[in-house]
Amino acid sequence: MTNSDIADILKAYADLSELHGENPFKIKSFTSASFRIDKLIEPLFGKTLQELENTEGIGKSIAQKLVQIFETNTFPELTQLIESTPAGVRQIMRIKGIGPKKVSIIWKEMQIESIGELLYACKENRLAQYKGFGLKTQEAIIKQIEFMFASAGQFHYAKIYPIANELMQQLQQLESVEKISFTGEFYRKMETLSCVEILVGTSDALFFAEEFESFFEFPYSEETFQIEAFSFKIRVCKTPEFAYQLFQFGSNQNHAAKVLERIGSDRKNFESELEIYQAANMAFVHPEMREDRGEIVRAIENTLPNLITYSDLKGPLHNHSTYSDGLHSIETMADYCVKQGYEYLGMADHSKSAFYANGLSEERVMQQLSEIAQLNQKYAGTFKIFTGIESDILYDGNLDYANDLLKAFDYVVASVHSILKMNEEKAMSRLIKAIENPYTTILGHPTGRLLLMREGYPINHHKIIDACAANGVIMELNANPYRLDMDWRYIDYALNKGVMISINPDAHEVEGFYDMFFGVAVARKGGLMKEMCFNAQSVSYLETHFKKRKV
Repeated sequence: MTNSDIADILKAYADLSELHGENPFKIKSFTSASFRIDKLIEPLFGKTLQELENTEGIGKSIAQKLVQIFETNTFPELTQLIESTPAGVRQIMRIKGIGPKKVSIIWKEMQIESIGELLYACKENRLAQYKGFGLKTQEAIIKQIEFMFASAGQFHYAKIYPIANELMQQLQQLESVEKISFTGEFYRKMETLSCVEILVGTSDALFFAEEFESFFEFPYSEETFQIEAFSFKIRVCKTPEFAYQLFQFGSNQNHAAKVLERIGSDRKNFESELEIYQAANMAFVHPEMREDRGEIVRAIENTLPNLITYSDLKGPLHNHSTYSDGLHSIETMADYCVKQGYEYLGMADHSKSAFYANGLSEERVMQQLSEIAQLNQKYAGTFKIFTGIESDILYDGNLDYANDLLKAFDYVVASVHSILKMNEEKAMSRLIKAIENPYTTILGHPTGRLLLMREGYPINHHKIIDACAANGVIMELNANPYRLDMDWRYIDYALNKGVMISINPDAHEVEGFYDMFFGVAVARKGGLMKEMCFNAQSVSYLETHFKKRKV
């Protein structure tokens, strides 16, 4: 055990003590001891109690703790503090730039107990609203957390997307590159990735390696390399083999094997992936769907869906303004949507139970409804703002407004935000009761998951979908890249049950509308078509649907 190791243990005790509001003099004593021990040249490990007491800067009390540390790597008071602090909170304490006092606010006031929850709170601009934080601190925390996740070997598709596309543009400039494409998980738009793979077709692999090394100033290798802590891998093949290699590496292994089995041994150099499917006597399967989840049979039968596209969307639903925890006013968000060519905007600020997000009291609801009515006069005939609310599903399954107020909205997004630690029985009863509420229009982020951060509460997806089908409730595909909830793997079941999907950005600022791009990506993986996407429908369609729900 080095002096640095010992110093870290003492500092951990000081930080946890401060987190729990213990004696400040004791905290200062351990902090000072940690600093001095870390600077000592002579090793302390193995010294006797008397030798430690005689060491400059180490008092009797600290010396006794050091003897315990030498024997057990800890001491009783530290063990007790560790046991009384959630593991997720201890992880938060490792983030650079936030000390124990700020962590205490995050834990005890914001009720956040994991790094994932903290990141999501930052993305929703909640942290900046607390005294002592601010936007700069919030942004710094976001960067620290995202770097931690990236360094762990997994990252979100949305996070790597701009970096991957920039690399692709740079590679396309190389003279030796004749054909190029993303492949692997990125090509199939998996929601989380371990690596971004790129396939290069060239007639001169040696020339490509030389150009690569000259342009990027590090040696080319088919091994993975890092950019901003993200993993990339470049494969090189001869140009005539490009389509075949792209298909192989750009498909789930089982999918590729089943298609190639239908072709047999006559595998020529294909000009395109389309030619491969034609040779197998199948309809073309888009990369997003190549997961061996029934698409092979549908391609053989030519019954694949006409997948939704980003341009199909008519407007963003489920958005937050300055009325709750958003950064922009309703008018700013509406004007932005008009410029983007959308037909409508749906506001769904937080309801009163979401006190941490400045949820709307009944009085403030009426103020917002009045403002939206005035704005709709401004946009009359060209654009519409729908009045909605993201109403919290309480622990007993009720929504947190009286029915008289709920019916004042055009629509209601019902979501769970609190007491997420539930077994499946409790989660199911809570959600189904909310689904059966006649004022629930859309079930928001059904599992509460945060990808790579927090597992969702356990639910029986099929039964939840069945309940939505029975009650005419739309299911949300929350397009926030950290949610992408509902899980795309259950979209096909929902469609078969006649349940529509709404690709909602959950935007807290105008830039958040673009998250629908990532929602569309995973919706395509699930086979969603325009006709079954709620916010790909017209203003008149939504107006009619909302009116029917009020009858």
